[in-house]
Order: sequence, then C-alpha cells, then structure tokens
Amino acid sequence: MNIKPIYNETDYKKALKVVAPYFENEPKLNTPEGNFFEVMLTLIAAYEAKNFPIDLPDPIEAINFRIDQLGLAVKDLQPLIGRSNRVSEILNRKRSLTITMIRKLNLNLGIPAECLIKPSRVDKPLKSRAKPKRMSVIV
Repeated sequence: MNIKPIYNETDYKKALKVVAPYFENEPKLNTPEGNFFEVMLTLIAAYEAKNFPIDLPDPIEAINFRIDQLGLAVKDLQPLIGRSNRVSEILNRKRSLTITMIRKLNLNLGIPAECLIKPSRVDKPLKSRAKPKRMSVIV
C-alpha cells in the first residue's frame, strides 16, 4: 500500500487501477485497507477537480432539468418567477433572472445559486425604451 501524489495522467490511471477492486468489495472504515481506500479516493478526486473541471449548467437548462426531475409543469414556476408571460420570457431566454427569482428558485427547487447566477445565453436583447435621437436638418 504505497500512497503518493498524483502528478500526471499516468499516475492517475495507476491510482484508478489500484482502487478499482475496492469498489467490488469495499473495505471497512478505520482499517488499514479502508484508510488506504479513503486516501486514494481523496487524491483521485483532487486530481480530477484540478484537471477535469465540470462547468456549471446554463441556468435555463438547470431550471428545465429540475422541473422535469420533480414532475412539475411550467405553470408551477409562476409563484417563483411571476406571471405566465414572465415565465415564458425567462424560459425562452428573452429576459434574465432577477436576484429575487434566483433566491426563490434556489430555496424552493434546490437549484444551486452559483448555477442560477451564471449568465444565461440570451437570444435577443430586449429593445431599448430610449427614444431615438432627433437629427437636425439644415436647409
């Protein structure tokens, strides 16, 4: 039971090969084999986090996934987001989530706030309500 840091892909593959049998017959905690298994899993997880980071999903994809997972309908989002037209704008990427919506979605659906805060791909920006500048015509 030789424990050493995982520096590269070769070390990583060796570590995976060493711990593979333990998944079939997991050792008891607080035994030499159990401690070895725990330490190796920690080293593997640290290497994976550094070298294979998983990006957070798009907020809208996360919302759609969660409502499917919970068996909810789009109308069930109204207490969290607003009226049906607002829910539609959010889900169709016409409008961004507000802080209040993010808080409600996090609290009620359990979607991580870090995911909801991430900027969503917005298809079309809302038209500006600013009036166009008047041009003077000199005759």
